[in-house]
Amino acid sequence: MNYRHHFHAGNFADVMKHSLLVLLVRQLQRKESGFLILDTHAGRGGYDLETASRGASLERKPEWPDGIGRLWGRPESNETLEDYLGLVRAFNRSAGGPSAPRYYPGSPGLAFRLARPQDRMAFCELHPEDHSALSRSFGREGRVSVHPTDGYSALRAMLPPNERRALVFIDPPFERPDEWSAIADALREGLGRFPSGVYAVWYPLTARSGAGGLFRRLGGLRLPPTIAAELSINPGASGVEGCGLLVINPPWQFELKAGPMLDGLAQRLAVAPGAQSRLLWLERE
Repeated sequence: MNYRHHFHAGNFADVMKHSLLVLLVRQLQRKESGFLILDTHAGRGGYDLETASRGASLERKPEWPDGIGRLWGRPESNETLEDYLGLVRAFNRSAGGPSAPRYYPGSPGLAFRLARPQDRMAFCELHPEDHSALSRSFGREGRVSVHPTDGYSALRAMLPPNERRALVFIDPPFERPDEWSAIADALREGLGRFPSGVYAVWYPLTARSGAGGLFRRLGGLRLPPTIAAELSINPGASGVEGCGLLVINPPWQFELKAGPMLDGLAQRLAVAPGAQSRLLWLERE
């Protein structure tokens, strides 16, 4: 499948993975010491939702109304989800957006807003257009480095970090047929070089494949604590049913905050009966 970030900005998958990204960063910031945020497939720093749905030659149905659009004007009682929504609304305002959703931050835009002075960011993006956009947004920021490279190789080049703490966010476009193997190889490399790092991997749930391909390939590793957070909004669909985030070395009590938030998203973002979320431990603490 082709999941270039630009075409899907603000959809249900962005809501799910970005709210969990915010949670992971906040939990790592419980400690005063800084850490590296390594985004291996960063996309752009942000997206104009009016143009994000345009394909190379044809208009595409916008996906954000069934994602961030469903949460935008409603009160939110979940603290973690409200934190994420506050960051998205602030990004929209700063980009000159109206009160309705117009501009949506990518993972680099969220990371930059969350980072403290002692935190460092490395954004990798191989696509020339998206890399240029990243460089324009963050190229002059001292705490940020932007790299025109295959993000999987960055784990070899950038780990272990000088800070001795890191969040590695892996959100590939799933354009290559060997994506599961590439992810597994990158995690094997990363864990070998830096076993205490926090690794978060986004993946789609489709009728033909879930994360089973990845889980099987990781079976030969001696995994540290590892949990999969999954959200299914369209069970039984012929295409994408939902998505998940695999988190290796989740911060303390990650599941206690992630679980209620995902349950709320299953209700808010459902497009078919039976929508649900789940947390699955591959290796318990």
